[in-house]
Amino acid sequence: MLSHTRHALRVGVQVVVLLAIGMAFFLRIPQVTGPSMLPHVQPGELVLINTLAYRMGPIKRGDIIALDHDDATAQTFLKRVVALPGDRVRIDRGTLFVNDRPVAEPYVSFPDRHDVAEVTVPLHSLYVLGDNRAESEDSRVWGPVDENAVIGKAIVGLWPPEGLQS
Repeated sequence: MLSHTRHALRVGVQVVVLLAIGMAFFLRIPQVTGPSMLPHVQPGELVLINTLAYRMGPIKRGDIIALDHDDATAQTFLKRVVALPGDRVRIDRGTLFVNDRPVAEPYVSFPDRHDVAEVTVPLHSLYVLGDNRAESEDSRVWGPVDENAVIGKAIVGLWPPEGLQS
C-alpha cells in the first residue's frame, strides 16, 4: 500500500512540474489595458493566451489573437482576425467587406461608421480589428500586421471569472 502511495505522489509531482513548464513556455496571461475588445474582453481582465495554437493549426477568421505590434512599448494587443493573406478587405460606412461580401459581426457592439479603402492583405499578413471599433487602434490605422507578430490565440478570460466570449 505504501508503494502505491509513493507512486501516486511521484506521478502527481511529475504532472505538476510538467504543467508548470507548460505554463512557463506555452501560455501567457496578459492583463487587458484598453477598451478595444469591449464588450467581450474587459479592461483589467486577465486573458489566457495559447502560444502553441498556431504551430498546431492555421489562424482563422474570427480568432481573437494576441500580438506584439509596437516593439517600443512591449505591449500585447488583443484583436480579432477579420481577413487572411490574399483577402481583399474594405469598410463601407462601418460595414466590413471581405472579398466583396459583407461580414456579419454580431460581436461588434460599438461600431465606427467611417470608410476604409480596400486593401489586399499581403502574404504572411493578417487584417485585425478590435471589437470596439469606435475605440480601437488596429489594421485601419496600422495596415495589415505580419503573422510573425502573433503571440498566440486568446482562449479564455481568467479574471474576472466571466471569461472570454467570441
